[in-house]
Amino acid sequence: MSTSPASGPLPLHGVRVLEIGAFMAAPFATMQLADLGADVVKVENPAGGDPVRQTGPFLAGHSSPFLRLNRNKRSVALDLKDPEGRRLLRRLLDDTDVLVENLRPGALAALGLGHEPVRARNPRLIYVSASGWGQDGPLAAQPGLDIMAQARAGLMSITGHPGGPPTKVGVPMCDLVCGLYAALGAVAALRAREHTGQGQHIDVSLLEAGVSFAVWEAGAYFATGETGRAHGSAHQNSAPYQAVRSRDGWVTVGATTTKTWPAFCHALGLTGLLDDDRYGSSYERYQHRDSLIPAIERATAQLGTAEIVEKLTTAGVPCAPIATTDEVFTDEHLAQRDFFWDAPHPELGPVRQIGSPMRLSATPPRRDHAGPRLGAHTREVLTEAGLDADEVTRLRDRGILATGE
Repeated sequence: MSTSPASGPLPLHGVRVLEIGAFMAAPFATMQLADLGADVVKVENPAGGDPVRQTGPFLAGHSSPFLRLNRNKRSVALDLKDPEGRRLLRRLLDDTDVLVENLRPGALAALGLGHEPVRARNPRLIYVSASGWGQDGPLAAQPGLDIMAQARAGLMSITGHPGGPPTKVGVPMCDLVCGLYAALGAVAALRAREHTGQGQHIDVSLLEAGVSFAVWEAGAYFATGETGRAHGSAHQNSAPYQAVRSRDGWVTVGATTTKTWPAFCHALGLTGLLDDDRYGSSYERYQHRDSLIPAIERATAQLGTAEIVEKLTTAGVPCAPIATTDEVFTDEHLAQRDFFWDAPHPELGPVRQIGSPMRLSATPPRRDHAGPRLGAHTREVLTEAGLDADEVTRLRDRGILATGE
């Protein structure tokens, strides 16, 4: 079912996705696919399931992060270390379009479930592997978490304030963007399969996802050999484009163009800066930022954040206050755009969700249910695969699967 108003089937309606994942990259990828209408079956270990299920805070014993990261999915609990569990998984994979996994490279292959044997049974299968460092190369076998990927990708060396300690991005950026690349790669491979009839293997890594962000830094290094460094909230080569102090906090400003720089100065009574040769162009202002920003803050420190935002907005200058997360989740603009929504859960009732940023006018992302109980759909999915009820019960009683009953 779908509670989203749509004029036709959702974009990925009819696509079966199997997820063998934990924590972030694979589950975030399949969340995107589920939102777009794919039937996502999350395969978990009966003994506890995805470790995120044990991550707080908790709502009546249910992991709050899990309820959001795994919305619109079905949960099947199989013991893949048991031959019977692997047999059942192969049976499911025979009718699967996309497999997304983020286990340690080689872990599924050691169980006879690697890319080659699985695709030998189902040549149309798109097999997506997400990992810390990639499926090959000298780092492949090493554990790779988001913070390690941010470190090796150089992100921690350019985040934070000049002279300060290495700082990671506040959210698990490499994990999440690796998941987005995995989802995008899967959709691209589905399109390619329409022409070739064949699936393929997709290898995405947290490291390469992180390095892919370094657009400005690559532009500098490959042109001049310059090494990127931390700039605090400031832009790498333009100014003013950063947070500046107000009387009661901070406000971000972006006055880097030939139109917005004069408008900025006029709005804040800084017209004298327009006659200073040091600040003629955005790059010159960047080069003289050490004198420019204190001059700006002498004016902004006399004004409240709301007053600055009003003055600059009226003048057509990009600006914004720095919101805390509680302010974000109660933001009036997002509320009017219906970004947050309540997903039903059989025990908890409505569970608030972050919406999908993908706004498709005819086939908007679906809004079905919160993350499922462990094994809640095992019986349903295996019955669809042709198992009879007695066999499911027998395997449940042997501990090879869990049905959430």
